[in-house]
Amino acid sequence: MSQQTMPRKASTTSSREHPLTTYHVLLGATLLLLVLGLAMVLSASTVESYRTFGSAYTLWLRQVLFAVVGVILMVFASRLPVRWYRRFAYVAVAGAIVALMLVLVIGHGVHGQRNWIELGGPFRLQPSEFSKLILAVWASDLLARKQGVIDQWNHLLIPIIPVAVLMMLLVLLEGDFGTALILVPMTAAVLYVNGAPLRLFVGGGVIVLAAVALLSVKVGYRVARFSSWLNPEADPQGTGWQILHARSAMGSGGWLGLGIGASREKWVGLPEAHTDFIYAVVGEELGIFGSLLVIVLFAAIGIAGLRLARTSMDPFVRTASAAVVAWLLTQALLNLGAVLQLVPITGVPLPLVSYGGSSLVPSLIALGMLMSFARAEAGRPAYPEPAAQAR
Repeated sequence: MSQQTMPRKASTTSSREHPLTTYHVLLGATLLLLVLGLAMVLSASTVESYRTFGSAYTLWLRQVLFAVVGVILMVFASRLPVRWYRRFAYVAVAGAIVALMLVLVIGHGVHGQRNWIELGGPFRLQPSEFSKLILAVWASDLLARKQGVIDQWNHLLIPIIPVAVLMMLLVLLEGDFGTALILVPMTAAVLYVNGAPLRLFVGGGVIVLAAVALLSVKVGYRVARFSSWLNPEADPQGTGWQILHARSAMGSGGWLGLGIGASREKWVGLPEAHTDFIYAVVGEELGIFGSLLVIVLFAAIGIAGLRLARTSMDPFVRTASAAVVAWLLTQALLNLGAVLQLVPITGVPLPLVSYGGSSLVPSLIALGMLMSFARAEAGRPAYPEPAAQAR
C-alpha cells in the first residue's frame, strides 16, 4: 500500500506546486516589468530628455545603466545563502540612519523634497529608497533571533517600533511623505507575521490616520493635492493639471493603445511622465490590456512573495518576504491609485517601471533576495522523510 501511495503523490504534483515555481514566477514577473519599464521610459522621457540635455535618449540610457547594475545585483542576491542577509543587518540599519541624517545636512533638494545626496556628475543617491530594504532585513533578523520571547510585547515591539518611527521621522523631515507612508505597512507586516494581536493594529491604525491628517493639513501643497484629488476640474491649469492629463492619457488608449511612442500627453505637458506618472503613458500607448498586464505582474510578485511568507519554516524568510511584499505592493498601489485618481498624489515611483536608479536598484536587490529564499525553500524536502514519518 505504501509503495503505491508515495509514487502517486510525486506523479500528481502539478507544475504550480513545483518547488521552484515561486522562483520562476518572481524572475519572470520581475524581468517582464523591467523590460516594459525600459520601453516606457524610452517613450515617456524623450521630450523631457531633449528639452534638458539636447538628446532624446540621455535619460533612457541612464535608466539602461541603472537596469544593468540592478540586474547584476539581483542575480548576485539570488545566489546568496539566506544567512548572508542576516550577517550585516545591524551594520546596515545603522548606516541607513546615518545616511538619512546626512541627507538633512548635505542633501540636494528637488520639488520641495531634500532626498538626494550628490555623487558627482548626473548621479544621485536617495537613501530613503534603500532604507526600505534595510528595514525589512534588519527587523526580520531581529525577530528571528527573538522567536522564543516575541509573545511578550516588549520583545515584539522594541526596538523595532522606535527604529521604524525614527526612519519615518527622518524621511518626513526630508519632505518625502510617500516613502514614510510605505514604511508603515512594512512595519505592520513584520509584526503581523510574528503574531501581533489585532488590537495593536487597530490602535496603530488610528494613530497613523491621525498623523497623516495632521501632516497633510500642516503643509500647503499636500492640502492642494488632496483638494485636486477630490475636484481636479476646480483648478485645471494648476493643481488639477496632472490628474486631468493623466485621465486624458488613460482614456485615449482604448483597449490596445495608440502604440509605443505614440503618446500625445507627453508632448502637451503631462508632468513627471517618465517617473511618477509613467502608468498614464502605459495606459495611453498600450491601452487597457497593457495597463492590466502591469497589475497582473505585480499581483504575481505579491502572490509569490506571500507564498514564501506562508509556507517557509524559517522565521527570517517569512518575515522578510512579507515586508518586501508590503513595500512593493503598497508603493505600486499608491502610484497606480494616484494615476487612476483613486488616492491623492504621493509622488512615489512605480517599482521597476518608473525612471530612477535609487528606486530601481534596491527593488531589484529585494526581489533577488526573495529569489534566494525561493531557491532555499526548493532545496528543503517536500515531504517528511520515512524515518520521520515512522516516529
